[in-house]
Amino acid sequence: MIIGLTGGIGSGKSAVSLHFAVKHGIHVVDADIKSRVVVEPGRPALHAIVDRFGDAVLQTSGELDRAALREKIFSDPQERVWLEGLLHPLIREEIITDLASATSPYALLVSPLLVESGQHKMTDRVLVVDVSEETQLMRTALRDNVPEQQVRSIMQAQASREERLKHAHDIVSNDQDLAALHKQVDALHQQYLKLASGDTI
Repeated sequence: MIIGLTGGIGSGKSAVSLHFAVKHGIHVVDADIKSRVVVEPGRPALHAIVDRFGDAVLQTSGELDRAALREKIFSDPQERVWLEGLLHPLIREEIITDLASATSPYALLVSPLLVESGQHKMTDRVLVVDVSEETQLMRTALRDNVPEQQVRSIMQAQASREERLKHAHDIVSNDQDLAALHKQVDALHQQYLKLASGDTI
C-alpha cells in the first residue's frame, strides 16, 4: 500500500515523514530528493537546463544552483512549465523504482506536488499536512531566509489549500507543537497497518 503525503511549502511534510520513518520504520520515498538526483552533474536533465538558462544556473562545483533556477522559473511561468515537462517524467521513474524496493507494511510517497503532478494516481491514499497560509509564509520565510514575495510565488504555483484537501483521505493538522503532530502520526500508523493487512476501517 502506498500513502501519498503532501502539503504546501512550510507545512511540515518532513517532520511527518521523519516520524513515520524513524519511529515506525516506514519506507519513505521523497520526490524532492528524487528531483535533486535527476539533475546531478552528468545527468541529461542538467545539460538541458544549462542549454536553456546558461551557466548562471550552475554553481562553481558544476552542480545546479537551485536558488538561481528558482528565481528564473518563478519570474516566468512558461519557463516553469518547460522545466516541469522535462523533470516530472524523470522523477516519476525514480519514484517507481524506489517504491518497488519497499519492504515495510506500507510506503510513503512524499511530494509537495503530489496533486499537481498527478503523482497521487500512484498512491492508494492521500495524507495532507494542513496548516494556515499565514503559518506557511512565516515558517518558510524564516527557514529559507527568502523574501515573503518569493514564498507567495511558490505557494501560487502549488495547489491551493482547498484543492489539496479535496484529494485528502487523511489530514494531519500542524498548527500546534511537535508532540501533537507525532500523536496524530502514531494514530495514522495504526490505521495504515490495519488497511495494509486487509482490514476495513
